[in-house]
Amino acid sequence: MKSSVFRQFCTLFLFFSLLQPVLALPQADQVLVVKSERTLYLKREGKSLRAYRIALGPVPWGHKRQAGDERTPEGHYVLDFKNPDSRYYKSIRISYPNLQDRFRAQSLGVSPGGNIMIHGQPPDAEWPPEVAQLFNWTDGCIAVSNEDMDEIWQAVSVGTPIEIRP
Repeated sequence: MKSSVFRQFCTLFLFFSLLQPVLALPQADQVLVVKSERTLYLKREGKSLRAYRIALGPVPWGHKRQAGDERTPEGHYVLDFKNPDSRYYKSIRISYPNLQDRFRAQSLGVSPGGNIMIHGQPPDAEWPPEVAQLFNWTDGCIAVSNEDMDEIWQAVSVGTPIEIRP
């Protein structure tokens, strides 16, 4: 009897252990996006943990200046909110606009825009992610495949700094 219960316990333990990734990705302490490389890096203590192919907006060069310009901001921000029920497959908000962005937009007499996210694919995607990621299709957000979004979601916490470079 004890042997049978022990075997069942071991079987269940092994089954649930196999559901977890073999090597869990450590928590990232920084996110780096290099727009010219179309790459998002998860970093810890200055070392790259993982790199992901990204899609940006159709005007990927230059810093975001105003709402509707379809550009991704450049600079230092913070990941400030995680939304599991996003319009896209999960989203993590970037703290754009910062004070400098607001002042710049105000001096131009425009709205700086906002709601810049790292997110997965839309639920009604016309193309598979490996095709969609070849194009810049967002309104200024940073898009990744849903599989990549799951990894990023697990590896970053609210409050993680993000640097976005040209």
